[in-house]
Amino acid sequence: MSTITPKILPPTPSATNSPLLIGDLLESGVRMAGRNQIVYRDQCRHDYRHFRERVHQLAHTLTALGVNAGDVVAVLDWDSHRYLECFFAIPMIGAVLHTVNVRLSPEQILYTMEHAEDVFVLVHEDFVPLLEPLADKLPNIRGYLLCQEEAKDVSTSLPLVGEFEALLSEQPDYYNFPTFDENAVATLFYTTGTTGNPKGVFFTHRQLVLHTLGEASTFQAPGCELLNRDKVYMPITPMFHVHAWGVPYTATLMGATQVYPGRYEPEMLVKLLVSEKVDFSHCVPTLLNMVVSADAVASKQVDLSGWKVLVGGSALTQALASRAWSLGIDTRSAYGMSETCPLLTADILPRDVGKADFDTQLPWRCKAGLPVPLVKLQVVDVDGKPLPHDGKSVGEVRAQAPWLTQAYYKEEQRSEELWRDGWLHTGDVGSIDEHGFLTISDRIKDVIKTGGEWLSSLELESYISQCPGVAEVAVIGIADDKWGERPAALVVPSDLSNPPTAEDVQAFMEQFVKQGAINRWGIPSLIRVVDEIPKTSVGKLDKKRIRTEV
Repeated sequence: MSTITPKILPPTPSATNSPLLIGDLLESGVRMAGRNQIVYRDQCRHDYRHFRERVHQLAHTLTALGVNAGDVVAVLDWDSHRYLECFFAIPMIGAVLHTVNVRLSPEQILYTMEHAEDVFVLVHEDFVPLLEPLADKLPNIRGYLLCQEEAKDVSTSLPLVGEFEALLSEQPDYYNFPTFDENAVATLFYTTGTTGNPKGVFFTHRQLVLHTLGEASTFQAPGCELLNRDKVYMPITPMFHVHAWGVPYTATLMGATQVYPGRYEPEMLVKLLVSEKVDFSHCVPTLLNMVVSADAVASKQVDLSGWKVLVGGSALTQALASRAWSLGIDTRSAYGMSETCPLLTADILPRDVGKADFDTQLPWRCKAGLPVPLVKLQVVDVDGKPLPHDGKSVGEVRAQAPWLTQAYYKEEQRSEELWRDGWLHTGDVGSIDEHGFLTISDRIKDVIKTGGEWLSSLELESYISQCPGVAEVAVIGIADDKWGERPAALVVPSDLSNPPTAEDVQAFMEQFVKQGAINRWGIPSLIRVVDEIPKTSVGKLDKKRIRTEV
C-alpha cells in the first residue's frame, strides 16, 4: 500500500474532539426511546430513564466496593436487565467487563478468570455452586456481588459483599462519569478453539461504538430492515457471547424496546415472543430450530408471523429457513466471529431479489451476505493472492474493519497468526460473487478432502437437511484408506418413532447428483441416526466432539 501525506489542519485551541465512549450510546438511547421499555422475563419492566438511573446506581455500587479504572470485573448471569446494566456501568467507570461463558467446563472457567485477572465478580445465584470450589484458586478476587431473582438467604462459602438490588437501592441515581481515552479496553471474553486454552478477545470503547454504528446502519438499510426505535428486540444469543453480537448496544442506541429472557427455556421464549410482540431476534440455527419445534409453535397454537430472525454462528440451511417461513418467520443470515466483534456481513437483499417471491429469495437468505459498512473482505489462495469475485473461486476469507480485535489477550504468537499480512484471518473458506455476496463453504479445518477434491460439509448439511424426516444434521470427514477422507453424517430425526434410514437419506441425495449440484462422492458413505448432536457452549455444532463419536 502506498503512503501519502494529505493536508492536516490544526484545530482551534478551544475545540474539543470528543472520544467515542460507550456512555454516549446510552445517552443517545434515552433521548430516542420515549416510553420504550426494558423488560426482564415476566418479572419486571421499566423505561429507559429508569434504566439509565440503574446504570448510575450500579456505577456507585461498584466504586463504593473498591472497583477502580482498569480493574477487570467478571459477570456470570443469565440474559437479564442486570446484564445490560453491566454492559454500560462497568466500562463507563473505566473498568473492563469480563463476560464469563457459564457453559464452559469449571476448569475452563477457572482458566479464563485467572487469565483475565478478575478482581471482582457479579454472580447469579444459579452459578454460586459453580464458583464455590473455584474461589480458593482465585485469591485476587476481592468480592462477589450476588444477583437474585427474589430476596432470600443464601448459604455459601463465597465472600459475598451484598445483593445486587439491595445495594443499588442505597445509591444515588446520578454518577459523574469520567471522560477518558476511547482506546481504553471496555470488554473481554474468551473464545474456545479446537486445541489449547480459550483465547482472550478484547475490544475498546472506540471499537464498540464504531461496531454499533455500523450495525445500526445495516439493520436499518433497505433490503434488511430488522431493527429501529419502534421495534421490539429480544436476544436469543447469550450475552456472554460477543456481547450478544453487539445488538444490545445497537438496540440501546436506537432506543428500541428490549426484552431479556433470562435462562433459555422454549416455553418462556415463546411466551415472551407472543406477549411482548417481539419483532426481531438473533440466534444460531440450533436455537431457532428449538423455537420452531416447540409444541405451541409447530402446532400453530401461537402466531409468530412477522418475527424477523438473524441467523449466524453456523450456516442457515434452506430447510430451516423454509420451515420458519411456513410459520410466518422471516429469517436471513449474517457472518462474523468472536474476533470481529462480530459483524462482517449481512443479507441485505438486492432490490430485485427483495421484490421477488420467497423461493427466489431463499438461496440469497442463506448466503453470508454483503460486507457491512466499513468492512473490507478478501478471499485469497494459499499464497495470499486475492481471488476474483466470480462466485466460484474458493479460498480463505480475511478481513479488515475498524472494530476487529487487535490481539489476543496476553497471546503474542496467536495474535501474529491471526493478523499475518495485515489482514485478520478468519479460518473460513468461501467465495464472493459478482454482486459482492459472500458464501461460506466451510471452516478450513472442516473441509472434507476426498480423492483430491474438496467437499463442503456445510453444503452437504444443507442438502441433507431437506430430506423428509430430518430435523438436524452434522457432516464431518472421516479417514479413508483409498480416498483420504469420506463424508459421514449424524442425523437427528424429526420423529424418533419413525426415523429415516441411512438408505433413505442416500436415496434423497441422488437428486442433487442428477442436478449436478454435487458429485456422487459427496453422498456420505456413513450415516448414523442419533437422538442428539453435540453442541458447543454457544449452540454451534461441536465437530471436534462429533469426530470422536462417529
